[in-house]
Amino acid sequence: MKGLLLRADDLGYSEGVNYGILRTIQSGVIRTVGLMVNMSASQHGIDLIKDYDLCLGLHTNICVGKPLTPQEKIPSLCQENGEFKSSAVYRDVFSQGEDFVVFEEVVQEIEAQYHRFVSLTNRQPDYFEGHAVASPTFFRGLEYVAQKYDLPYFAMSLDGKPVEFKGTKIYSYLPKNLKTYEQNPLNAIFDCARNLHQDGVDLMVFHPGYIDQYLLNHSSLINLRAKEAEILSDRNLKNEIENLGVSLVTYKDLN
Repeated sequence: MKGLLLRADDLGYSEGVNYGILRTIQSGVIRTVGLMVNMSASQHGIDLIKDYDLCLGLHTNICVGKPLTPQEKIPSLCQENGEFKSSAVYRDVFSQGEDFVVFEEVVQEIEAQYHRFVSLTNRQPDYFEGHAVASPTFFRGLEYVAQKYDLPYFAMSLDGKPVEFKGTKIYSYLPKNLKTYEQNPLNAIFDCARNLHQDGVDLMVFHPGYIDQYLLNHSSLINLRAKEAEILSDRNLKNEIENLGVSLVTYKDLN
Protein backbone atom coordinates (compact mmCIF):
# COMPACT_ATOMS: atom_id res chain seq x y z
CA MET A 1 0.00 0.00 0.00
CA LYS A 2 1.04 3.58 -0.56
CA GLY A 3 2.07 5.59 2.48
CA LEU A 4 0.70 8.92 3.66
CA LEU A 5 2.02 10.60 6.80
CA LEU A 6 -0.33 13.17 8.33
CA ARG A 7 1.35 15.31 11.02
CA ALA A 8 -0.14 17.84 13.43
CA ASP A 9 2.29 20.50 14.67
CA ASP A 10 2.20 22.91 17.63
CA LEU A 11 0.90 20.83 20.54
CA GLY A 12 1.48 23.10 23.52
CA TYR A 13 1.03 26.37 21.62
CA SER A 14 -2.14 27.16 23.56
CA GLU A 15 -4.94 25.27 25.26
CA GLY A 16 -7.23 25.92 22.30
CA VAL A 17 -4.66 24.45 19.93
CA ASN A 18 -4.25 21.45 22.24
CA TYR A 19 -7.97 20.72 22.22
CA GLY A 20 -8.11 20.97 18.44
CA ILE A 21 -5.23 18.52 18.06
CA LEU A 22 -6.87 16.16 20.56
CA ARG A 23 -10.00 15.97 18.39
CA THR A 24 -7.94 15.01 15.33
CA ILE A 25 -6.26 12.25 17.33
CA GLN A 26 -9.60 10.93 18.57
CA SER A 27 -10.84 10.65 14.98
CA GLY A 28 -7.95 8.30 14.19
CA VAL A 29 -6.62 10.51 11.39
CA ILE A 30 -3.66 12.07 13.22
CA ARG A 31 -1.13 9.75 14.86
CA THR A 32 1.97 11.95 14.52
CA VAL A 33 2.19 15.06 16.70
CA GLY A 34 4.89 17.70 17.18
CA LEU A 35 5.24 19.06 20.72
CA MET A 36 6.44 22.55 21.66
CA VAL A 37 8.03 22.28 25.10
CA ASN A 38 8.70 25.93 26.02
CA MET A 39 5.08 27.06 26.15
CA SER A 40 2.85 27.50 29.20
CA ALA A 41 0.34 25.03 27.69
CA SER A 42 2.93 22.29 27.00
CA GLN A 43 2.03 20.22 30.06
CA HIS A 44 -1.68 20.69 29.32
CA GLY A 45 -1.13 19.25 25.85
CA ILE A 46 0.81 16.27 27.16
CA ASP A 47 -1.89 15.53 29.72
CA LEU A 48 -4.54 15.51 26.99
CA ILE A 49 -2.78 13.02 24.72
CA LYS A 50 -0.92 10.83 27.24
CA ASP A 51 -3.26 7.85 26.87
CA TYR A 52 -2.97 7.65 23.07
CA ASP A 53 -0.41 5.60 21.17
CA LEU A 54 1.23 8.34 19.14
CA CYS A 55 4.39 9.12 17.27
CA LEU A 56 5.50 12.13 19.32
CA GLY A 57 8.17 14.49 18.07
CA LEU A 58 10.03 17.52 19.36
CA HIS A 59 8.83 20.56 17.42
CA THR A 60 11.74 22.82 18.35
CA ASN A 61 10.62 26.42 18.59
CA ILE A 62 12.55 29.69 18.60
CA CYS A 63 9.89 32.17 17.47
CA VAL A 64 6.98 32.10 19.94
CA GLY A 65 6.81 32.26 23.73
CA LYS A 66 9.75 32.48 26.10
CA PRO A 67 12.96 30.48 25.76
CA LEU A 68 14.06 27.90 28.32
CA THR A 69 17.55 29.42 28.32
CA PRO A 70 18.10 32.67 30.28
CA GLN A 71 17.66 35.65 27.96
CA GLU A 72 21.13 37.07 28.69
CA LYS A 73 22.73 33.90 27.33
CA ILE A 74 20.88 33.98 24.00
CA PRO A 75 20.39 37.67 23.13
CA SER A 76 20.30 37.07 19.37
CA LEU A 77 17.03 35.13 19.73
CA CYS A 78 15.13 37.42 22.10
CA GLN A 79 13.09 40.58 22.16
CA GLU A 80 13.52 43.09 24.97
CA ASN A 81 10.52 41.59 26.79
CA GLY A 82 12.31 38.25 27.05
CA GLU A 83 10.20 36.44 24.47
CA PHE A 84 11.52 35.00 21.23
CA LYS A 85 11.70 37.20 18.17
CA SER A 86 8.71 36.49 15.95
CA SER A 87 8.76 34.49 12.74
CA ALA A 88 8.02 37.73 10.86
CA VAL A 89 11.33 39.16 12.09
CA TYR A 90 13.17 36.11 10.79
CA ARG A 91 11.46 36.41 7.41
CA ASP A 92 12.21 40.11 7.06
CA VAL A 93 15.89 39.69 7.83
CA PHE A 94 16.20 36.57 5.66
CA SER A 95 14.68 38.44 2.71
CA GLN A 96 17.64 40.82 2.98
CA GLY A 97 20.09 37.93 2.81
CA GLU A 98 20.97 38.07 6.51
CA ASP A 99 20.74 35.72 9.49
CA PHE A 100 20.99 37.19 13.00
CA VAL A 101 20.96 33.84 14.84
CA VAL A 102 24.20 33.05 16.68
CA PHE A 103 25.07 29.36 16.38
CA GLU A 104 26.35 28.85 19.94
CA GLU A 105 23.24 30.55 21.34
CA VAL A 106 20.69 28.62 19.34
CA VAL A 107 22.40 25.33 20.20
CA GLN A 108 21.94 26.12 23.90
CA GLU A 109 18.21 26.62 23.43
CA ILE A 110 17.76 23.57 21.19
CA GLU A 111 19.53 21.42 23.77
CA ALA A 112 17.41 22.88 26.57
CA GLN A 113 14.25 22.02 24.64
CA TYR A 114 15.47 18.49 23.98
CA HIS A 115 16.11 17.94 27.70
CA ARG A 116 12.74 19.47 28.58
CA PHE A 117 11.02 17.10 26.14
CA VAL A 118 12.58 14.10 27.86
CA SER A 119 11.69 15.50 31.29
CA LEU A 120 8.06 16.16 30.35
CA THR A 121 7.39 12.93 28.46
CA ASN A 122 9.83 10.42 30.00
CA ARG A 123 10.76 9.31 26.51
CA GLN A 124 12.96 10.17 23.58
CA PRO A 125 11.35 12.00 20.65
CA ASP A 126 10.27 9.73 17.83
CA TYR A 127 11.45 12.44 15.46
CA PHE A 128 13.21 15.76 15.88
CA GLU A 129 12.68 18.89 13.78
CA GLY A 130 12.13 22.62 13.94
CA HIS A 131 9.21 25.03 13.90
CA ALA A 132 9.89 26.78 10.61
CA VAL A 133 11.81 30.02 10.74
CA ALA A 134 13.94 31.56 8.02
CA SER A 135 17.36 30.91 9.56
CA PRO A 136 20.01 28.60 8.09
CA THR A 137 21.88 28.83 11.41
CA PHE A 138 18.87 27.40 13.23
CA PHE A 139 18.86 24.41 10.91
CA ARG A 140 22.61 23.92 11.42
CA GLY A 141 21.96 23.96 15.16
CA LEU A 142 19.27 21.31 14.81
CA GLU A 143 21.62 19.08 12.84
CA TYR A 144 24.37 19.55 15.41
CA VAL A 145 22.15 18.66 18.37
CA ALA A 146 20.65 15.71 16.52
CA GLN A 147 24.11 14.29 15.89
CA LYS A 148 25.24 14.96 19.47
CA TYR A 149 22.33 13.08 21.03
CA ASP A 150 21.72 10.60 18.20
CA LEU A 151 18.23 11.94 17.53
CA PRO A 152 16.09 11.00 14.49
CA TYR A 153 16.36 14.34 12.71
CA PHE A 154 13.83 15.17 10.03
CA ALA A 155 15.31 17.95 7.93
CA MET A 156 13.10 20.51 6.27
CA SER A 157 13.12 20.40 2.48
CA LEU A 158 13.91 23.84 1.11
CA ASP A 159 13.92 22.94 -2.59
CA GLY A 160 10.94 20.62 -2.98
CA LYS A 161 13.10 17.52 -3.17
CA PRO A 162 12.41 14.54 -0.91
CA VAL A 163 14.15 14.23 2.45
CA GLU A 164 15.52 10.87 3.51
CA PHE A 165 14.47 9.67 6.96
CA LYS A 166 15.54 6.24 8.20
CA GLY A 167 16.26 5.22 4.63
CA THR A 168 12.83 6.30 3.34
CA LYS A 169 12.24 9.17 0.96
CA ILE A 170 9.66 11.60 2.32
CA TYR A 171 7.95 14.01 -0.07
CA SER A 172 6.39 17.08 1.53
CA TYR A 173 3.09 17.98 -0.09
CA LEU A 174 2.72 21.64 -0.99
CA PRO A 175 -0.69 22.96 -2.09
CA LYS A 176 -0.76 24.13 -5.68
CA ASN A 177 -2.67 27.24 -4.64
CA LEU A 178 -2.54 28.46 -1.04
CA LYS A 179 -5.78 30.45 -1.26
CA THR A 180 -7.64 27.44 -2.63
CA TYR A 181 -6.18 25.29 0.13
CA GLU A 182 -7.29 27.73 2.81
CA GLN A 183 -10.84 27.59 1.44
CA ASN A 184 -11.00 23.80 1.61
CA PRO A 185 -8.01 21.78 2.90
CA LEU A 186 -9.98 18.57 2.39
CA ASN A 187 -9.51 18.77 -1.37
CA ALA A 188 -5.75 18.94 -0.88
CA ILE A 189 -5.78 15.85 1.32
CA PHE A 190 -7.46 13.80 -1.38
CA ASP A 191 -5.28 15.35 -4.09
CA CYS A 192 -2.24 14.20 -2.16
CA ALA A 193 -3.73 10.77 -1.40
CA ARG A 194 -4.53 10.14 -5.07
CA ASN A 195 -1.09 11.19 -6.31
CA LEU A 196 1.36 9.57 -3.91
CA HIS A 197 4.92 8.89 -4.94
CA GLN A 198 5.84 5.28 -5.64
CA ASP A 199 9.34 5.41 -4.18
CA GLY A 200 8.64 6.89 -0.74
CA VAL A 201 6.11 8.37 1.64
CA ASP A 202 4.18 11.60 1.24
CA LEU A 203 3.88 14.04 4.14
CA MET A 204 1.21 16.60 4.90
CA VAL A 205 1.74 18.95 7.84
CA PHE A 206 -1.25 20.56 9.56
CA HIS A 207 -1.73 23.06 12.36
CA PRO A 208 -5.16 22.18 13.75
CA GLY A 209 -6.47 24.06 16.76
CA TYR A 210 -9.37 25.93 18.27
CA ILE A 211 -9.19 29.68 18.58
CA ASP A 212 -8.44 31.16 21.98
CA GLN A 213 -7.12 34.51 23.15
CA TYR A 214 -3.47 33.45 23.26
CA LEU A 215 -3.67 32.32 19.66
CA LEU A 216 -5.31 35.59 18.61
CA ASN A 217 -2.56 37.57 20.35
CA HIS A 218 0.43 35.61 19.06
CA SER A 219 -0.29 33.91 15.74
CA SER A 220 -1.09 35.02 12.22
CA LEU A 221 -2.46 31.52 11.52
CA ILE A 222 -5.96 31.61 12.99
CA ASN A 223 -8.96 30.56 10.91
CA LEU A 224 -7.10 27.86 9.01
CA ARG A 225 -6.26 26.11 12.29
CA ALA A 226 -9.95 25.83 13.16
CA LYS A 227 -10.81 24.65 9.65
CA GLU A 228 -8.13 21.95 9.71
CA ALA A 229 -9.29 20.84 13.17
CA GLU A 230 -12.84 20.40 11.88
CA ILE A 231 -11.81 18.47 8.77
CA LEU A 232 -9.31 16.20 10.53
CA SER A 233 -11.83 15.45 13.30
CA ASP A 234 -14.20 13.76 10.85
CA ARG A 235 -14.27 10.11 11.86
CA ASN A 236 -15.10 9.08 8.28
CA LEU A 237 -11.94 10.66 6.83
CA LYS A 238 -9.60 7.84 7.85
CA ASN A 239 -11.74 5.22 6.12
CA GLU A 240 -12.14 7.36 3.02
CA ILE A 241 -8.38 7.71 2.69
CA GLU A 242 -7.73 4.02 3.28
CA ASN A 243 -10.41 3.10 0.74
CA LEU A 244 -8.14 4.70 -1.87
CA GLY A 245 -5.55 2.02 -1.10
CA VAL A 246 -3.54 4.41 1.04
CA SER A 247 -1.91 3.41 4.31
CA LEU A 248 -1.68 6.08 7.01
CA VAL A 249 1.80 5.83 8.52
CA THR A 250 3.96 7.57 11.12
CA TYR A 251 7.69 8.22 11.37
CA LYS A 252 7.89 5.16 13.64
CA ASP A 253 6.66 2.95 10.81
CA LEU A 254 9.60 3.84 8.60
CA ASN A 255 12.73 1.70 8.41
